[in-house]
Amino acid sequence: MKRIIDFSKYSSIKIGTPIEVEVIQEKRDITDGFLVGGANNLLVSPTPPKLYVLGKEFDFIKLDGDLLKIGGATKSGRIFSFCKRHDIGGLEYLGKLPGTLGGLVKMNAGMKSYEIFNNLVSVSFADREVEKKDIYHDYRYTNIDRVIFGATFRIKKGFDYALLDEFTKMRANQPKDPSAGSAFKNPKGDYAGRLIEAVGLKGVSKGDAMWSEIHANFLVNKAKATFEDAKWLLDEAKRRVFEEFGIKLEEEIIILT
Repeated sequence: MKRIIDFSKYSSIKIGTPIEVEVIQEKRDITDGFLVGGANNLLVSPTPPKLYVLGKEFDFIKLDGDLLKIGGATKSGRIFSFCKRHDIGGLEYLGKLPGTLGGLVKMNAGMKSYEIFNNLVSVSFADREVEKKDIYHDYRYTNIDRVIFGATFRIKKGFDYALLDEFTKMRANQPKDPSAGSAFKNPKGDYAGRLIEAVGLKGVSKGDAMWSEIHANFLVNKAKATFEDAKWLLDEAKRRVFEEFGIKLEEEIIILT
């Protein structure tokens, strides 16, 4: 099954064009393209590789004893609401972290030390369930290179409202304009935002794309930014930071060309 997705409306940064994608309706691996998920950390060019999206069959969340089973297409907001309603703790940060379950697991998403792998039990792939201990993961990284159809988490009773307040405050300094979240991963012992500001790029624009004046590691869309605008600013940040500090910035945003 095919569908057309307009990435200028679908992606969180609101950059892109209408592109045909294939909807995956049954468990299978893909080897000839990219699974876009919720497109919350994507920058999609007008000529990307073949794109896929999970069908509604993989949008679910259910309790199974002391386990929580979630489909790969389930949005973070739905997971957050379910946990809050059922007094489940450990995933409070999902209230402030957009994405679908598959993408969140693949990048070990989180806020500071609170990350998706903390409560993870296993991940469901096309042909088998793999336990957490058999998946390499680190800060905002896993070695997963397959489609994630679902994941199982250990339940921790007691939704933590104080922790939710802490996450809300952490997000208070982030821009309201459309963005794809943090553009670059923080280098060890430093912050990408500090480095981008230090090389004079905070608030700098290219067309309608801009390094945010609120948080320099956020690439925002002020109106109708193009892929070329955004890509130029990303490349310029990498160039200037390397020339000034000898540090190679690594994208957290995924660029599809």
